[in-house]
Amino acid sequence: MRKAAFLLLGTLLAGCQFAPEHERPALPTPPQYPDYQPEPVEGVVPADLAWRAFFDDPRLRELIEAALANNRDLRIATARIEEARGQYRIEDAERYPTLGLGAEATRGRYATGASGASSAGAGAGTGAGSAAGAGAGSVITERYFVGLTVSAFELDFWGRVRNLSEAALAQYLATEQARRAFHLSLIGDVAATYLAIREADQRIELALETLRTRRETLELAGLRLKAGVTSALEFHQAAALLTQAETELANLRLIRAEQLNYLTVLVGGELPETLPPPVPLGEQLPPTRLIAGLPSDLLYLRPDIIGAEQRLRAARANIGVARAAFFPQISLTGSFGYASTELSGLIGSANETWSIGPSITLPLFDWGRNEGNLTVAEARETVAIAEYEQAIQTAFREVADALAGRRYLAEQLLAQRKNVATLQHIADLANARYAEGVVNYLEVLDAERNLFDARQTLIQTLRAQVQNLVELYIALGGGLPVDRNDYGDR
Repeated sequence: MRKAAFLLLGTLLAGCQFAPEHERPALPTPPQYPDYQPEPVEGVVPADLAWRAFFDDPRLRELIEAALANNRDLRIATARIEEARGQYRIEDAERYPTLGLGAEATRGRYATGASGASSAGAGAGTGAGSAAGAGAGSVITERYFVGLTVSAFELDFWGRVRNLSEAALAQYLATEQARRAFHLSLIGDVAATYLAIREADQRIELALETLRTRRETLELAGLRLKAGVTSALEFHQAAALLTQAETELANLRLIRAEQLNYLTVLVGGELPETLPPPVPLGEQLPPTRLIAGLPSDLLYLRPDIIGAEQRLRAARANIGVARAAFFPQISLTGSFGYASTELSGLIGSANETWSIGPSITLPLFDWGRNEGNLTVAEARETVAIAEYEQAIQTAFREVADALAGRRYLAEQLLAQRKNVATLQHIADLANARYAEGVVNYLEVLDAERNLFDARQTLIQTLRAQVQNLVELYIALGGGLPVDRNDYGDR
């Protein structure tokens, strides 16, 4: 009979699982990225490429190191992991009985009347105490106890405590993935800001070079005006070209200052005083070719997707908690120890004492509270499914955009270089024809303005190409290797 009872208890404990089984929703994206290009013969999966190996610029590497060490938002994310880990330990501990060691010594004086005798008996516990020093009509009793106690341990027949522990574990893992996602985002933000500064530096250098040339042109135009060789119109047109370069220079310096301020926030303080020399934008392109894989790989590569799946697990576990609330809650308390009215000889078989007792609570009328909690839990599961699918779609779009950028920005950069070469040739011809008196200065003005804009655009396109590769690296979970068995199929 005892074996049959234990078998029945084990069957109840194993069979009562009210939480829905966890299944991933169908992939809400196409099986391949749009405008799919064959993968390179030689390449590397971003998750297998550490960020220190991906970025060739030593100055950028030091800035990323500083950001990962000092950024306040990353510290907050790390602290939240510790908070979630502690909460999981609290919930998981509820699955096991709390065992305590207790010791007690009491001494009291009670009246010996009819009611007093009863009080004395209650105070005496397992035996009568000594009456030394007691007055007439009263008795002094002593009682000693030492033993182990088990406080209100819930027998988890319906999986309520187990599901609370599962939900806490999933929330902890989701918080850890949130930190990993922010880790990646921080690397991408530092790189993007640094590249914007490098772009501004090169555009400022171009503006200064153009400014020097146009000042010389304006001085020459002034001399020609005094000599009566040229008109005041041409002199003012040369001044307009100079003003254009001065305006652009001021705007670029403002952009650089703002990006530098943002970089200071990302790094978490003042920038390191001794930094390696920067690498020009044209040398920032990583030599390795990134392999994108398939959209389904993002389920294991992207920490935001992994975290969304863990939150879905937590939501489903909480449904199990809400369903278990409709059934009786059974708790068990107990103690074992030794009690005596004499301290000497307390530990002995004659003074052995124990107690055990279950308590049961069955909800009868809660005015819809349990139904409301279940409705909330099921609604949160629906939200979690939508957020999980949304995270996949967002990741798909980011990778698809970056792949399109890798292809078309290279074509755009090639065309822009040809455009700069053509406009440079036009500007040279315009200046030569103007010097020969064949055309007026308006043609030179247009040619110089178009060339300046094209050279600025070329620098912008080069920065966009480098940043696009960084975005592809981040979008594919670069630098954060993930074991599929750790998260995806737990």
